[in-house]
Amino acid sequence: MPPRVVAVVLAAGAGSRFGGDKLLALLDGRPILQHVLDHVAEAGLGEVIVVLGEGADAIEAGISWRGERRVRNPDPTRGLSSSVQLGIEALDSAGAETAGAKAPKPQAAGRPAAALILLGDQPLVSADVIGALLADPPSADRPIVVPAYPDDRGRNPVLVGRAAFDLVAATRGDRGLGPVLAAHPELVREVLVAGSNPDVDTRADLVGLLETAWAARVRENREQVDRIREVPDGADFYAPVTGLFRADPRRTDEPALEVLRRLVRPGETWLDIGAGAGRYALPIA
Repeated sequence: MPPRVVAVVLAAGAGSRFGGDKLLALLDGRPILQHVLDHVAEAGLGEVIVVLGEGADAIEAGISWRGERRVRNPDPTRGLSSSVQLGIEALDSAGAETAGAKAPKPQAAGRPAAALILLGDQPLVSADVIGALLADPPSADRPIVVPAYPDDRGRNPVLVGRAAFDLVAATRGDRGLGPVLAAHPELVREVLVAGSNPDVDTRADLVGLLETAWAARVRENREQVDRIREVPDGADFYAPVTGLFRADPRRTDEPALEVLRRLVRPGETWLDIGAGAGRYALPIA
């Protein structure tokens, strides 16, 4: 039987650099925290503890819960380490500590062998990465397991074996497990993984993720088109339709254009999606 591992998701920060409500900000139509919880579920971790703090009521209402236990940090200003400690302390307790939380799932026999510590503001955390950590569990000599990403940035999530729980209890401040990893490299095992796992600290960070996701969709669309294309593109793809790009912007023989002209008001700004050579944009202007 595999060792029992419980996920601890840290979601108690105020998100002051973001401007508030960070964990409920939308990425691809879902809150940032929802992405993290969905990836944890995808990886097969059925026991999850979420540590809430400021904005807990809004998060309670804004997340689609699967039965995750929620505990509240009464003083998140003590730093990230206080939330890590609360999550570890909650491992061996039963019941949901947050008012209104769903009943927790039945716990497996015995105390958890390890805790997987995740940050609630890392929506790109991968189920594959989580799976790689779980497949290489903590040992007596290396009770902490972390991912090593190609860009060498960050070491999250962190799989902490019970043998290292005392080290967690001694942490202080807002760096979470960072000081523990730095002070005890001899206790840490790295697992090489693909991808990256950036934090969302500011709104600019979120915009960057949105742009990255959009670029990925464009590439995937192009690859799909290439896979199913029946006839290869010629040397000049637009050669057969060049006449469409020589339309007189002053023409009056196109009903759709006449409707648009009647809608235009001086001083407005219009965005012509797929404008080509300006079939509609030029006459509208």
